[in-house]
Amino acid sequence: MFPTSKSNSHLQRDVSTIPPAISPKLIRFKHIIVALILSIIFFFVFCFIALHAYIAWVLSNPTVAPVYSNPMLAKGMAYEEVTFPAVDGSRNVNGWYIPAEEDSAKKTIVLSHGYGANREESWIPMYDLAHYAHQQNFNVIMFDYGFASQNSRGVATGGKAESKQLLGAVQLAKQKGAQEVVVWGFSMGAGTALQAALVSDDIDAMILDSTFLLEPDTLYHNIQNQIDLPRQPTLQILTMLFPILNGTSLNSIPYQAVKTTDYDIPILFIHGTQDDKAPYPMAELLASNQTNPNSDVWIVDDAHHELIFREHPKEYLRKVSLFLGNIKLAQQ
Repeated sequence: MFPTSKSNSHLQRDVSTIPPAISPKLIRFKHIIVALILSIIFFFVFCFIALHAYIAWVLSNPTVAPVYSNPMLAKGMAYEEVTFPAVDGSRNVNGWYIPAEEDSAKKTIVLSHGYGANREESWIPMYDLAHYAHQQNFNVIMFDYGFASQNSRGVATGGKAESKQLLGAVQLAKQKGAQEVVVWGFSMGAGTALQAALVSDDIDAMILDSTFLLEPDTLYHNIQNQIDLPRQPTLQILTMLFPILNGTSLNSIPYQAVKTTDYDIPILFIHGTQDDKAPYPMAELLASNQTNPNSDVWIVDDAHHELIFREHPKEYLRKVSLFLGNIKLAQQ
């Protein structure tokens, strides 16, 4: 009797130490919770990447207004329609060639418009500067970069493809008899000019207004102006997406070379302290690298991105005229 009773007591103690079986319903509920959490995480990751894909697509495909006028209607300047190839043969470029009043003029200004604009770039206003150059007895070339093309629009590449198109315009100027070619660039058109001058000896001088150079700092600065995103991994994601959406890696843009090169041609940098797209220290850095005696920099207090001519027209043209005059004297 006693052994049996003792054995039963021992069994009862052993049974009490066995954990209760987990209910199948509880297991199913836990699986649902885990799946739900993973789904939410995946959804937010997908939205985060999709947002960056949208940003990269918008940056690669800017909305550009159509050309609404021409040099004759705008300023009474005779012109001819021109089509020329980019120097790498990647595409044909359309534009206008405005000959100087004197047939013997051997100097040409190539106007290099900015991102999101076409050859007219009304907010500068480009026709006014083309007319000024025409009055100074320059031939003038106005053209559309591929992302602004009226016929076969391409993607914006931060200057990689555009520099080849700009050099096509420079080549056209040479074919038309120019012995002196000045590139007058604005915003990304100025950054594109700097990239073109790295590889070409056909550019004799540059006027660079509100220079925008596509590199990580300026890219993130402009994204921050629109939406508050963390620097990392935003830049890594965009760097991965750009080659897919526009065929150009951010690392393929020679921004480091541009930021450290002492160009052997005279350059006039013009920039405003209230530039919210391309902070003016970049222009100061680029200008500080230059040793050509005719290079100069004009930092304008309280002036805005690409609006310096509108805000200070007389001083702007005085600075440009002095620069062009110094180039002429140096070449004589």
